[in-house]
Amino acid sequence: MANCRKIWDTHTGEQLVTLQHDHIVRAVAYPPDNSDLVATGGMEKKLRVFDLAELTASHSDTPATIPASAGFEIGEGVHTSSIKFICWTQDPNIVVTASDKTLRWLDLPSRACIHHEVLDGEIKSCEMVSLSADYASPDDLGGGKPVLAVAAGKTAYFWGGNRAMDELKRITVPRSIASVALDVKGRKVVVGEEPGTWAKVIGFDDEVEMETLKGHHGPIWSIAFSPDGKLYATASEDGTIKLWKNCDGHYGLWKGAANQERSAE
Repeated sequence: MANCRKIWDTHTGEQLVTLQHDHIVRAVAYPPDNSDLVATGGMEKKLRVFDLAELTASHSDTPATIPASAGFEIGEGVHTSSIKFICWTQDPNIVVTASDKTLRWLDLPSRACIHHEVLDGEIKSCEMVSLSADYASPDDLGGGKPVLAVAAGKTAYFWGGNRAMDELKRITVPRSIASVALDVKGRKVVVGEEPGTWAKVIGFDDEVEMETLKGHHGPIWSIAFSPDGKLYATASEDGTIKLWKNCDGHYGLWKGAANQERSAE
């Protein structure tokens, strides 16, 4: 079944739920309050939200198969192209979707789109960026709360606040961006170029290029920081993930400078 999403128990590896859909699913998201909701989206051009607690109540011993019609459609008819990314904000009532060039903020109680932004180009990356609670601080970018980081065209966009609706910054670079990540403590942005195989480190405040990261042999489609912010990973079409140190002194297997990297295939 290609047009479905499966949910698994991370401790036992057992399949728990199959969510059926009418077309290919490209994005899945869970709320920040660890409730039993899950949001899905994709080629159907529909944002669906499923209440797993309610829908699986009668399937305690066997994996549940849930039809697409059991999900609540949020923002009916507003998506005109495939949903590529879904981000659940700190406000559990607000979900952000990325579709073509448009970001949409959708309100679950009313099931309506309450805001949208048309960006510089096709959205290639859209993630909520945050540190773990042990490392987050009110002095961080976004005040210690998750920041919505988006790459579209030649611009990286950042929104903060509980609903990720407070625009913090737009940074435009000479080449198109395939991926973006944010160092909320060091106030740095890491972007993967498209076309290209390099990642650039840019100052968030002055927008000055600080460093070029070389080593990949294909476009970098994903970048992410570790929960403590002292490490970040770049994932490329070349089949490798490279880990880059983002702090001074010893860290894990590193003993040298912050820009040294390790890679794993």
